[in-house]
Amino acid sequence: MKKIAIYGASGFGREVAWLIQSCKDERKVVCFIDDDEKKQGTTINQIPIFSFTQTLSGHPDARIIAGVGIPKVREKLMTNAMQAGFEFDTVIHPETKMSEWVEIGKGTVICAGNILTTNIQIGEHVQINLSCTIGHDVILGDYTTVSPGVHISGCVHCGKRVYIGTGAVIINGTSHDPIIIGDDAIIGAGACVTKSIQSGQVWGGVPARPLK
Repeated sequence: MKKIAIYGASGFGREVAWLIQSCKDERKVVCFIDDDEKKQGTTINQIPIFSFTQTLSGHPDARIIAGVGIPKVREKLMTNAMQAGFEFDTVIHPETKMSEWVEIGKGTVICAGNILTTNIQIGEHVQINLSCTIGHDVILGDYTTVSPGVHISGCVHCGKRVYIGTGAVIINGTSHDPIIIGDDAIIGAGACVTKSIQSGQVWGGVPARPLK
């Protein structure tokens, strides 16, 4: 039995625990890790909540999966876990539909109802939430968050730590002129992106445009 510790005991962390249970394989969630001292020592959904130090001493052989949706926070937590010697696990819901030409980095979480077509590159610790579609020749950089109901068309390249809000749509680029979403960009819920976005910008609306 492979031990799993989920870093983050809030809403998405609990959804990741359910996702692992849905896989019905040789994995078991042994604990949540949470830095909130008020949560430590309690249980949620019959799973204990430990501090990072308690997990390191009690379950040093557990593999870590991030249950935190904010990309920069997730990167910091996973970097600390790696430096402490933890390894990571990847979890993909069994109802996910994807071709054999999809590359997936370690620590990535793919929830139920997703469709990933072909020649897709997914980095490390990426989160693809419920019921998204990812088209051909898409790149999702490390720590990118794809919220529920997002549709990314073909030839879209996302950098690192991109956050795409619920229900957003990104239209397709081309092989010679892909749509580029720069590092740390934020796309608001329900937005329709029709052009490239520079690093660190926040866009929203239909069609999407920069927001102050």
